[in-house]
Amino acid sequence: MFIGRKTSGRQSRGAFLASFWTQLSLTIVLAVVAPAIALYPDMALASAGFDPVRNSMAGAILATVIGITFIGRVTAYPGAKAFGFILPSFAATYATVFTFFFAFRIDYGRLYFASSFLIALIVAYGLNFLIERYVIPRFFVVPFGDAKELMLIDYVNWVVLTEPTVPMPRGTPIVADLRYDFDDNWERMLAEAAVDGHPVYHFKQLGESLTGRVSISHMSENSFGSLLPNLGYRNVKRIIDIVASFILLPLLIVPFAMIAALIAMDSPGNPFFLQKRMGFRGREFRMIKFRTMKVRLAVADTEAARHDAMTQSDDARITRVGRFLRRTRLDETPQIFNVIKGEMSFIGPRPEAIALSKWYEKELAFYLYRHIVRPGITGWAQVNQGHVADLESVGQKLNYDFFYIKNFSSWLDILIVFKTVRTIMTGFGSK
Repeated sequence: MFIGRKTSGRQSRGAFLASFWTQLSLTIVLAVVAPAIALYPDMALASAGFDPVRNSMAGAILATVIGITFIGRVTAYPGAKAFGFILPSFAATYATVFTFFFAFRIDYGRLYFASSFLIALIVAYGLNFLIERYVIPRFFVVPFGDAKELMLIDYVNWVVLTEPTVPMPRGTPIVADLRYDFDDNWERMLAEAAVDGHPVYHFKQLGESLTGRVSISHMSENSFGSLLPNLGYRNVKRIIDIVASFILLPLLIVPFAMIAALIAMDSPGNPFFLQKRMGFRGREFRMIKFRTMKVRLAVADTEAARHDAMTQSDDARITRVGRFLRRTRLDETPQIFNVIKGEMSFIGPRPEAIALSKWYEKELAFYLYRHIVRPGITGWAQVNQGHVADLESVGQKLNYDFFYIKNFSSWLDILIVFKTVRTIMTGFGSK
């Protein structure tokens, strides 16, 4: 027996709609096959027009498969709603196929290709609307140990198991405190459930997935079996940083000059601000950004320097131009030079001022571990939490940083890029 909300009908419909194969099949039928039949009903007989249609259909299928796969991978991370990724995903995949056709002078049907793109968007948004309406994550909970802590998360349907019987339907996930000393009946039930096809999660693992935060109580292995993040991706990420920097830098020279001029006209002093920050492997470096505050004297006292490094809401030291730069995050863009030098990456935990970093290391356990990857211009904590200064909020921010390090991957970086665009547009978390 179990105790929980009765949502099996909604859940089954939602699970069907959320299936990758359901979404792919519907999109191909409606966005690839249907416009071909509507625009070219006699394409089998029209040999002169068959090649462009065939090429267009092949390209549309490729763009659809990659687009749906991309959305599914990115939205697997917490806080990522598909609505925000449908348009950029399909726009990128269809644009890539179009560029390939144009570059190699391959014939294709322009009207068909445009129609396929628009219908793919409509289908994706429609399916996502239905999924958001019907899908409520549901987990069976073994009510022993610390597993019941997860039930504080209110956007999940938690079904509490009251006896050691494998629940139905097959495939529904089960969460338990796997470090708890269960009696034989419950141990046997969990083993049978796993063999029967039920995913069985440790409550801490599931909590990380649902909240996007990792709370470290002791130094444990990550998903790669080591305290080190994905070393292979770290090397690839460095190459991406270098290539992207040299592509962007020529495009940023004129905007940099304009912003520097505005800062100089708004308040006296150097338009650029250099500050020592704690970086990769605990090494100090000088981070460069646009100055957003009035020039002030250096502070020698340790505690005073710590307070000086903290930016408060509506801080009186912020200039008029500086407030705009902070809201749009344009003040951070000169850090591209730090990226080129290898001191930073485009994405990673934000580097803290030396005074703050040393304070946090004394007050927060494992704070030093965040330096195992290069700090970033933007990061998982910034797009989920925003700017923080007090110790309690910094502790929560650290949990976001640990989640990023544990799930260090290209997909998470892509998600952060999209969420950074949203942050720039809304000004979320700025001070």
